[in-house]
Amino acid sequence: MSRRAEIHRDTAETQIRLALGLDGTGAGTRATGVGFLDHMLDLLARHGRLDLDAQVSGDLETGAHHTVEDTGLALGRALDEALGDRSGITRYGHAVVPMDEARALCAIDVSGRPLLVFHADLPPGGTGGFDHELVDEFFRAVASTAKLTLHLEIERGTNAHHMIEAAFKAFARALRAAVAIDPSETGVPSTKGTLTA
Repeated sequence: MSRRAEIHRDTAETQIRLALGLDGTGAGTRATGVGFLDHMLDLLARHGRLDLDAQVSGDLETGAHHTVEDTGLALGRALDEALGDRSGITRYGHAVVPMDEARALCAIDVSGRPLLVFHADLPPGGTGGFDHELVDEFFRAVASTAKLTLHLEIERGTNAHHMIEAAFKAFARALRAAVAIDPSETGVPSTKGTLTA
């Protein structure tokens, strides 16, 4: 079973070419024009065991908002397509990840019902051209198009870089668990028979 997807998303604000493989090693290149986002996508690919290529051109003269949100939308669409009918997946995943003084937790249900519950006391400002408020925007975009129920909390930390990195790593590890194939699952892990709607 090939669990791969390719997304082409073109708007007046961004042009995105994204390829995703769920059963990977972290291979691929990420070039969004936002260095900190590239770093976070590298972490996501490596710790989520995803092969991820993301080539993004955006209107960075207006800031990174459109690029970050649209990359999240494309990644979520790719996840949705690569998962297909969700047959055989574990469905749920969770992780708690420390990054020096920071700690984040993530719980995922590949439910077919998009929802983000996000909490973080990030300091105002930005890191590497990435406004801290964009963490919320990115994960909201992913959850909406991948149809995930996603709970993500940065529980503690003082260094914004560490806090955001912990969140991306926690998401990666929880996603890796949720999309893993469960050899004992013979169908879709839902009493209603579907996880796509």
